[in-house]
Amino acid sequence: MASMALCGSSLLKSPQLTSKTFIHCNNLSESLKCKDNGRPVILGRDSNGRQSAPLPSFLTTSNQFVDSILVPKSDTRLRIFSGTANPSLSQEIACYMGLELGKIKIKRFADGEIYVQLQESVRGCDVYLVQPTCPPANENLMELLIMIDACRRASAKYITAVIPYFGYARADRKTQGRESIAAKLVANLITEAGADRVLACDLHSGQSIGYFDIPVDHVHGQPVILDYLASKMICADDLVVVSPDVGGVARARAFAKKLSDAPLAIVDKRRQGHNVAEVMNLIGDVRGKVAVMVDDMIDTAGTIAKGAALLHQEGAREVYACSTHAVFSPPAIERLASGLFQEVIITNTIPVAEQNYFPQLTILSVANLLGETIWRVHDDCAGGFEPYSSLGID
Repeated sequence: MASMALCGSSLLKSPQLTSKTFIHCNNLSESLKCKDNGRPVILGRDSNGRQSAPLPSFLTTSNQFVDSILVPKSDTRLRIFSGTANPSLSQEIACYMGLELGKIKIKRFADGEIYVQLQESVRGCDVYLVQPTCPPANENLMELLIMIDACRRASAKYITAVIPYFGYARADRKTQGRESIAAKLVANLITEAGADRVLACDLHSGQSIGYFDIPVDHVHGQPVILDYLASKMICADDLVVVSPDVGGVARARAFAKKLSDAPLAIVDKRRQGHNVAEVMNLIGDVRGKVAVMVDDMIDTAGTIAKGAALLHQEGAREVYACSTHAVFSPPAIERLASGLFQEVIITNTIPVAEQNYFPQLTILSVANLLGETIWRVHDDCAGGFEPYSSLGID
């Protein structure tokens, strides 16, 4: 059965400390108390609820019309709605923020068309729609677009599309003639539907941000995984971070720097076709070490499985796989559960069906990370200072 963990929690008892130096994670994320966030605004009162100015006589009625009817104490201008792609993550985000998910009705007609109706008012509100465009990508993308349109037509003041996993992100450039750049097309669709901002987690490439004509807050899932790895108390001298391909070297280098500046190794592969990879050789030394493979997503697991086999051939003692997005297209589960990996560490940006759990799987939650980011965007607060410098909010 797969193990579940939240950021900052350890699933295993740590061994007793010795004279060895253990890895530590720089810039671990911690929760911040946002005292005034979500507090209702009541006419004639300050943020602490004290009377700041006399109210007009027609508002000071004996039945407390202002407090109980016009502006309820439970009111807030921040609303969070969930699509059907990952409702459990949306609920975790709302719980972290101390809010309830907005009421929304989403259904499919007999012919497959999608129907969306907001079942509460969002007029003048700052609305956040949580919907990863994971498989089935086209269904979830279309649902997101219709949710955005529903909010726009309901007079929401600001609409932010929270996309933990951005589908079509790999189609970000032309590698051959007469190919489409689907990432740009999807960005245009989200913009034209009426979104004012996008909040995305670990895009496949940073250049995708430039495809949007609206602001994009790009956060990274690294702090969650780094925090968990630090809790495992792996000796720093035994650790090596491995990039499964040349394109992921920058990501792996940043990851290694935060793990006591661990050494780096690179798997050189040559891709023969879509979802087909062939490992050629290894750059770096992994003999007798604990290898941590880092990638942004695991799709069919061909790249990371062949890389792990090569690491074992080169003498690696243990191999860990770390990835933010678990797409897990067949035959990913069979490859990951084959015994090549000591542990496969992922996050819950994409829901994993229970039948796809296997003993080596560990799922970490990014709800606190996304929830904190939403608060900061809502409060127009930057994330460029510790301990949130890695959030990527400008």
